[in-house]
Amino acid sequence: MLSQSLPRQWVRHSPLLCASILAIPVKAELLEDSSARLELRNYYFNRDYREGTAPTREEWAQGFLLRLDSGFTEGSLGVGADAIGMLGIKLDSAPGRTSTGLLKVARNGRAEDDYSKLALAGKLKTSKTLFKFGTLVPPVLPTLRPNDGRLFAQMFEGGLLTSNEIEDLEFTAGRLSRVLQRNATQYTPLTLSPLNRRFEKLGATAEHFDMAGLDYRFHKQWLARVHVAQLQDIYRQQVFTLVNKSPWGAGTFSSDLRLSLMNDYGNAKGGKIDNRALQGLLGYAYKGHSLGLTYQRMLGDTGYANILGTDANLINLSVLGDFANAKERSWALRYGYDFANLGLPGLTINSRYISGSHAEITGSQRIGKSWELDNELRYVVQQGPLKNLSVRLRSALYRSNYAKNFIRDTDDTRLMFNYTWNIK
Repeated sequence: MLSQSLPRQWVRHSPLLCASILAIPVKAELLEDSSARLELRNYYFNRDYREGTAPTREEWAQGFLLRLDSGFTEGSLGVGADAIGMLGIKLDSAPGRTSTGLLKVARNGRAEDDYSKLALAGKLKTSKTLFKFGTLVPPVLPTLRPNDGRLFAQMFEGGLLTSNEIEDLEFTAGRLSRVLQRNATQYTPLTLSPLNRRFEKLGATAEHFDMAGLDYRFHKQWLARVHVAQLQDIYRQQVFTLVNKSPWGAGTFSSDLRLSLMNDYGNAKGGKIDNRALQGLLGYAYKGHSLGLTYQRMLGDTGYANILGTDANLINLSVLGDFANAKERSWALRYGYDFANLGLPGLTINSRYISGSHAEITGSQRIGKSWELDNELRYVVQQGPLKNLSVRLRSALYRSNYAKNFIRDTDDTRLMFNYTWNIK
């Protein structure tokens, strides 16, 4: 793991460090390899809770993201900096319809008209090793899945090292100290997710989250991954993954097998954590059609643990649920179609049905059962002035026999427009 003091000191002074980097005499690579792009995200969100007293959550917002990525200075150790400026604007909201995650909510419960934030990160590169520090959007890892499902992605303060010095082997290590949630402008401590009150102590926080992992492609069709992580004094996790994608007959066969081991450690601020998650996916794609079957099973005395705001990185993670309560078993059937096979490139549909059972729910005597149906229609403009404009219509239905106590029966509808303009 990274040392306990160095990343935090670097992160604390990251704006100053980034300014210092920009003051370095400019070299050719620093400018020639730089890039700038403006991303527009228009997002309509409607979530109707079918049971209970919670009102419908409904908002519409526009997001602007300006990304500036520098190249690196010349020499054996290249230095650079990245910046992301974000602006979210309210298009429609009302008291009682807030808390969708799109807009910042004021103390009076109303959505603010707009909010903005700036993320700065420095970076160092030598050979095929890259170290980034400051405000980061980490990649999706077996131990961490930052949420990017609203106007802006969830961000973290910390440092992340990625090395590809050995052919077909990637090493990743990092330490994160604070989190900037999707619709927030202030950093908050890393907190154990309280979903379904899975753990004894709610609101447990940690000073840092450490992670490391190896990804080895031992064949062009096979990838093995071993990752470990720990949320200080709350939980430790080990994840083993084996992924395959290879030709089979006239189509392509794919598989994804995972084992996650998780337990509390240190002061166990969140209480007892004891979870083993077995997961598997088998899929086949043929002439635009794709079909997949998954199975996920929770073993141990508790459900799956993750950081508040992140997604559980599980096979059966869906739009509304993760099917990761204690003892829960779930399976899913997936289907997708790419209309390029019919002469309509850019148009795709994806559907998924997930069924969960045998869940042990805190505070309930029932054996939990649930199901979810997700559908998404997506079109990407292929040519013309709006080339690469993405339009997505997504719907999700969730039902369970313990909805009144925890996750309510829900109908969820979203309409998203995304467009990126490469300025440089």
